[in-house]
Amino acid sequence: MAKDRREAILGLLLRLRAMDLPRPLMAAFETIPRQNFVPPMHLDASYGRGQLPIECGQTMTSPDTIARILFSLDVKPGLRVLDIGSGTGYQAALMSRMAGKVVTLERFRTLADKARQRIAALGIENVAVELADGIQGRPGEVFDRIVANGSYSELPRHFLDQLASHGVAIAPVGPPDGKQMLMRLSKVGSRFDVTELFEVRMQPLAGGVARAI
Repeated sequence: MAKDRREAILGLLLRLRAMDLPRPLMAAFETIPRQNFVPPMHLDASYGRGQLPIECGQTMTSPDTIARILFSLDVKPGLRVLDIGSGTGYQAALMSRMAGKVVTLERFRTLADKARQRIAALGIENVAVELADGIQGRPGEVFDRIVANGSYSELPRHFLDQLASHGVAIAPVGPPDGKQMLMRLSKVGSRFDVTELFEVRMQPLAGGVARAI
């Protein structure tokens, strides 16, 4: 491994340790090689603080932001997690080290196929990558955790029916052309307790399945 990349990996791990992340989450970042999920032209920026462009006009969230999101999501062993917007599959791979089962939905065939290949190459068996429209989550199924990797213009209240008791959902809410607030929705009985976490800038979730690309 090139010296510069080793230093970049060390820099990321030092930043994450400064966040005082739970040990299982820190271990996930240590054992899942981010460079395996980054397009080759952006390998030198794999461990930086910024977002990266990926195929199909999408973006890959920075590892620092993913760490903050997963810290708030509080994934635990045995839990069933819904990941909306697979992208490269990196976030789903991280959660595989902490959850019982991860179902990740991606509307672009190219991204879904590549995410599936990357995850399989690491021998991860508890992640299912599906080509699907995830904007409404997964109606008719129940999960312990839901995380959306794209923004909603309004609070996604449909998650209420898809969360188990005391389940948690995290999604960015706000305008599609600006910053959004990352919201943590905790299910309490038949309602949500809503907590504002921090500002993000994510692409809006789009409906439908783009089977051609």
